[in-house]
Amino acid sequence: MENNQAKQMLSKLQMLDFSIYETVLYLDAYPHDSEALAYYHKLLDERKVLLAEYERTVGPVTICGNVSEDRWDWIGRPWPWEYDAN
Repeated sequence: MENNQAKQMLSKLQMLDFSIYETVLYLDAYPHDSEALAYYHKLLDERKVLLAEYERTVGPVTICGNVSEDRWDWIGRPWPWEYDAN
């Protein structure tokens, strides 16, 4: 995968995470807002799909992303924040 494409995917993940946290804060104040709850689940679904794609093509984003049972992938590639240095 091209370095620029990996950066774009990671940036999108960060935007989704931010949106999820902001939506959670809203839901803490307005827990009965069904539209906000639906939006929260939509964001979670998007994040799940993008995270799976990123980890399949680039590597783990967190230590929980190491899915291989026979090797430790977390240290096998540059860490998500290291792409600017490479």
